[in-house]
Amino acid sequence: MKRITLTLLFACCALIVAAQEDIRVSYQGARPTVTDFAWAYLSWLDREADECDREAFSGVYNALLRYRQGQPQVERATLTVDEKNGYILFEWAYDNFVLRVEMCYWNESDGKHKLFAYSHWSYENGKPLMGQYDGLDFFRYNNATKKMRMCDAPGFDVEYMNTTYTLPRQGKDIIKTKWDDNGGKRQTTLKWNGRRFSR
Repeated sequence: MKRITLTLLFACCALIVAAQEDIRVSYQGARPTVTDFAWAYLSWLDREADECDREAFSGVYNALLRYRQGQPQVERATLTVDEKNGYILFEWAYDNFVLRVEMCYWNESDGKHKLFAYSHWSYENGKPLMGQYDGLDFFRYNNATKKMRMCDAPGFDVEYMNTTYTLPRQGKDIIKTKWDDNGGKRQTTLKWNGRRFSR
């Protein structure tokens, strides 16, 4: 019952975000990078979220802020920024707990849009906790307007019951992992075709 309640709460939060204005992506150069997408989204959350929600993503926000300012990361936090492959990984670990946030983007085949993803999962003893803020969100970026808006997962429904997703650092496909109660897992590849993911 608790997991169902958390899933419903997360879905309601996602609907609230979707109802907000578009998120402007500012950048230097010919096109935005994964850091530009991540900073636009996290800065928007920092302005719009209430104090409780802000606490949930403050770690990754502060890590990216430190990265942009050339400062070292705080203890227990690591940030990997791979601009070439359009991928960011933030991890914060304490004892048996790990928070893992991934961000990446894909160029769409129409040449007019990009798809940005934000993946947030918490683990304890190597197993997902399926916490209130765990989930996978997508945003569609319009090259002409330089804005992005939250959208449905293209080509599949995001599952939250005992399910996590891993974004690609290499390649373009997402790995979906279904967990059983004993910590066992079964993985499926969601393949990117330039517009959506197929199973």
